[in-house]
Amino acid sequence: MIEPVQKDDQLVNDFQTAETVAGAIHVWWLGQSGFLVKWNGQSILIDPYLSNSYTRPSEGTEFPIKRASERVVDPLALTGIETVVCSSSQPDRLDPETLLPLRAANPNLKLVVPAGIEEQARNLLGKASPNIVPVNAGTFVTVDSFEFHGIDAATPKIRRDVHSNSKDLGFVILFGPFALYHSGQTIWHTHLLKAIRRWPINLSFMPINGDEKAANGRDSLNGFEAAALAKAAGSSLVVPAHYDMFDQGNVTTDEFSSCCERLSQRYRLLKLGQRMTMGPVTDPSSGRGIESEPYREEKGLGY
Repeated sequence: MIEPVQKDDQLVNDFQTAETVAGAIHVWWLGQSGFLVKWNGQSILIDPYLSNSYTRPSEGTEFPIKRASERVVDPLALTGIETVVCSSSQPDRLDPETLLPLRAANPNLKLVVPAGIEEQARNLLGKASPNIVPVNAGTFVTVDSFEFHGIDAATPKIRRDVHSNSKDLGFVILFGPFALYHSGQTIWHTHLLKAIRRWPINLSFMPINGDEKAANGRDSLNGFEAAALAKAAGSSLVVPAHYDMFDQGNVTTDEFSSCCERLSQRYRLLKLGQRMTMGPVTDPSSGRGIESEPYREEKGLGY
């Protein structure tokens, strides 16, 4: 089993004592597609999966799914979190066994979700749910010092509810001089690149576990596509995600790394629990598109 380079008290201490400099961000990979981001003393948590809820139902079956890596941190120990972002209702992204302990440790926690899963999130989390903030593709919401802009994610199709609200999203997150892109789970679809290139992206997080042999069609980028999308989007740095969590369907980073090197795309492979610190480096060719609209429930999609 893969052991984090930092875990539990060590990771919490590193997070709590990380320097609060407005000109830099600190990023920790928590496994799967989960990232912890700290900037100027404020923090957000993206797609955290910090439990065994996904593997437990298969225990004792003929083909059990097991963890390939240890849990990085107990969510109940992770204090100082203002906002959590969940990109879809997948159980390794919208996980009650992660979110409810986080809420207990952070009473004022807010949860940003695609508007099409807002009701599902409320039902799943119950009365102890954090304050839920919905957003659609093409719109944005502001929570504290952060703007969360919804970007369509396709798995492999773009999904909406009966009111045309988004069910799966990536997010461009704006704060200070920074623009981060977390793709959520998605393939490369028709208007994805145009949506991302509205901003000069400092840092991207993208999955690399796309499987051509998937029974229902591939629902995620593979290593080559993640590298190519980061390059085409003008991302100054890309970090791969969605690997090394489970013992089934796992991939290596070899394809992603070699493609980044061939494309001269800067990348960083993070180890579980590892901290990365970076400043607002940008590609001057990106960030020339139109602005998105504020999210309004009665208005629906922003385009």
